[in-house]
Amino acid sequence: MTEALLEVREISKSFGAVLACADVSLDLRIGEIHALIGPNGAGKSTLIRQIAGNLKPDAGSIHLAGRDVTGWDTASRSRAGLCRTFQISSLAMEMTVLQNVVLGALGRRGDVFRFFHDPLKDTGLVEAGMHALERVGLRHVARDRTADLSHGQRRQLEVAVALTLSPKVFLMDEPMAGLGMEGSRTMTAVLDGLRAEAPILLVEHDMDAVFALADRISVLVYGEIIATGTGAEIRADPLVRSAYLGEEATV
Repeated sequence: MTEALLEVREISKSFGAVLACADVSLDLRIGEIHALIGPNGAGKSTLIRQIAGNLKPDAGSIHLAGRDVTGWDTASRSRAGLCRTFQISSLAMEMTVLQNVVLGALGRRGDVFRFFHDPLKDTGLVEAGMHALERVGLRHVARDRTADLSHGQRRQLEVAVALTLSPKVFLMDEPMAGLGMEGSRTMTAVLDGLRAEAPILLVEHDMDAVFALADRISVLVYGEIIATGTGAEIRADPLVRSAYLGEEATV
């Protein structure tokens, strides 16, 4: 079996009488995209917040590259290689695309003293930034103002900022949200090319993108994982069809 870089072991979380996550276990393996799907209110956001470190689980543990990070805060997890994107955009709209990549990387690394110097004069930083932009197809707009980008391009830019950190694992929270058909196709191609860089735990409602990208899919309903499998296995699962996919999941 391929090595798991991220392991979630029997995570549970309650809010009063509401059980948001019930003994949830899943893993993310090297080179794969593992999609987490489910209806609204299923507990996906609660689970992702626990994995990212924004929310402490009541029970269970989270392991990153073999280390128990359950008690770590979000910054510590980020420095260890866990990179979450798309929850809230932190792009500086008046800066150029390249400035966002370089400054975003500096800020996330906590290298605050570098802000007293012009990072765009640092050849190494600029080259790393341009390489990240190349990976997501934005090199040609490096000097453009971020505010002038399309919504889809801003999503691609967020991925480029994350790439500068050399992440071990990506947590991607609905990267297709708000994108049209063309934007979704572009983002799908970008994510498909990233799995070799770092595996992706993908939370997404765009089922076309999910089935095009995911090596494995886990279905979360009422805080419980009801099925995990390949796209074909999930499409054919009668419990999943009844609980979430419905008749749209033609085999």
